[in-house]
Amino acid sequence: MNKIGFIGGGALAESIVRGICGKFFAPNDIFIAEVRPERCEELKRYGVNVSTQADFLDAIDMLIVAVKPKDAEKTFAALQGKVPTSTIVTYTVAGLKLACVEKFFPSNKIARIMPNVAVSVAESMTAYTLNERAMQVGETIKNFWLTLGRAVEVEERLMDAVTGLSGSGPAYAFLMIDALSDGGVAAGLPRAQAIELAAQTLLGAAKMVLQSGEHPDALRDKVTSPAGTTIEGIRVLERGGFRSSLIEAVLAAMEKSKKL
Repeated sequence: MNKIGFIGGGALAESIVRGICGKFFAPNDIFIAEVRPERCEELKRYGVNVSTQADFLDAIDMLIVAVKPKDAEKTFAALQGKVPTSTIVTYTVAGLKLACVEKFFPSNKIARIMPNVAVSVAESMTAYTLNERAMQVGETIKNFWLTLGRAVEVEERLMDAVTGLSGSGPAYAFLMIDALSDGGVAAGLPRAQAIELAAQTLLGAAKMVLQSGEHPDALRDKVTSPAGTTIEGIRVLERGGFRSSLIEAVLAAMEKSKKL
């Protein structure tokens, strides 16, 4: 793909642009349509093509529709008949099924995408599902998202679960980092050092899981000595329902995705 276009210039679209601009796409090959003029001005700092009108639809290879669920229907209706059948249509709208989008683009290759905000640092966990026509370009779609982190194809019935886990997951991680750093401050550490210690700790733990292939429980056991400091901390977390709270957060976010 040489040129890419966005409908919607919100936080997610900006994160994707930040992740690809000047690295995988030249700024002049990125197009954004955003209805808010003041937001257009903000996005121009990336050197990309930004306007309030989607006047680039004939010039792009892939379209990413990144709008709020409440705006999805009118957005797709406005695009109907204007997107060439050769253009790959993708969208990040939570809860929106492929069949609904196919009504507007019956001849296009369509992919439902669920990335997360870590696209801005090329560390997103992105899940996607394809309609039948898009199967032939599945590798192209996957390779695009691999430039921004990890990517995995899932069955569409699981996309709401993905939304609850990895789509919303960065917010859970930010909350954990903030809470851990509060603990560090309570223990006497300066705030900046506490945040750095907490963030790098989560980053390191995540890399160990991804690179070792070992189950998180096995890795936890390796750092949990009998009668040591770590088991004391874990005991407190278990008493407070830490694991159960995270499980319930994922399920609650999934149910919300289904209702959107």
